Amino acid sequence: MSVSLEVSEYVAVVRLDKPPVNAVDRKTRGRLIEVFDEISERTDIRVAILTGTGKYFCSGADLKDRPDPDKAGDFLGHNRLTRETGNAIRECAKPVIAAVNGPALGAGFGLMSACDIFLASEDASFAMPEINVGLAGGVSMLRTMVGRSFTRRMFYTGMRVKAAELYRRGVLDEVVPAEQLLPLAMEIAKEIASKAPLAIAYAKQAANMMDLMPQRDGYRVEQNITMALSKTEDAQEARKAFLEKRQPVYKGR
Repeated sequence: MSVSLEVSEYVAVVRLDKPPVNAVDRKTRGRLIEVFDEISERTDIRVAILTGTGKYFCSGADLKDRPDPDKAGDFLGHNRLTRETGNAIRECAKPVIAAVNGPALGAGFGLMSACDIFLASEDASFAMPEINVGLAGGVSMLRTMVGRSFTRRMFYTGMRVKAAELYRRGVLDEVVPAEQLLPLAMEIAKEIASKAPLAIAYAKQAANMMDLMPQRDGYRVEQNITMALSKTEDAQEARKAFLEKRQPVYKGR
C-alpha cells in the first residue's frame, strides 16, 4: 500500500508508505486524494497528521512515472492529478499537520506546503530540486514560505535546506528529535480535536479563505462565520462548559 490510514481518538495518521523513499507516482497521488476526501467526511476524524514511513517523508515525484510526451493528453492528466493531490490536502475539511520525518523534496515539499501546521525532525531537509533533472517548478509553494531572494535561490539551484534553517526563517513551527516528532504531532492534534468540531471546520475554511483575501474583507468574512457559529448547539455548549469549569460535550451540530 502506498498510503496508509490509521484512526484513533479523532486523529487520523496518514503515512506515505512507498519504500525506500516514498516517491509519489500516479497510484500514490490517487490514493492520497481518496484518503483526504474520506477524512473530510468522516465524523470520527477531527484532525489529520501526514508523515512518512522509514527515513524519508517524500523524495518527490517518481521519475519513472513521468508522463509520455508522445501520448496525447498524458501530460495534462498527470499535471491535473498532481494539482488535485495538493488540493485534496489543502481543502480537507479537517486541519492537517505535516510531521516531516526526513527529506521532503520536490513534490514532497509540495505535499507539506498543502498542510496547515509544519513540524519536522532535526534530520529533515527540504528542496525543490526540479532544476537538477531539467525541469522547473516549486515557486508557487516556496513564495508563500520564504522570502523572494531565498525562494529564487532554492528554485535556481535546487539546494537542499536543513530543518533548522527553515525553522530560523519561520517556516517550520517546531523542530525536534526524530523520536519526539510523532508524539508532538499527536499532542497538537489531540488539542485541536478537543475543540468544537464545527468551530474547527469553520476555522479551517476561514484560514484557507484568508490566504486569498485582503485583511479588511477577510475579517468581515470571519465575523460572519462567528455569527453563524454562535447559533450552533456546540458553541452554546462550549460557552456553558467554560463558565461551569468542565469539559464540553460536543454533538457536532
